[in-house]
Amino acid sequence: MRAHQTYQLLIGIARPLRVRIGRFGEFDFPAGCYIYTGSARRNLEARIARHLRKEKTLRWHIDFLLAAPGVSITGVRRYVEEECALNQATPGSVLVSGFGASDCRAGCGSHLKFLG
Repeated sequence: MRAHQTYQLLIGIARPLRVRIGRFGEFDFPAGCYIYTGSARRNLEARIARHLRKEKTLRWHIDFLLAAPGVSITGVRRYVEEECALNQATPGSVLVSGFGASDCRAGCGSHLKFLG
């Protein structure tokens, strides 16, 4: 059995901002620290490298947030745990219901959490 390819992005938002997350809508994000849990079916490192690039096609919810001014990735963690189990075990508050969880069937509510 192949190990899961799961990661978490530690994200800093320098000042409060409102971001349009594609067709998902506009949302307010307070300044502070966030954590985003994601996975890749294959080539985890390529997925992480894509998130770290500033120039990219905005495709996923996280792309829109990361493209906003004053938003930066402050750390990356890699895991073998399954994405939703890891997300559910991660503390934090859900500020945007459904963020990064369009295909989630585990009831996570959101794969982006506000840490404060």
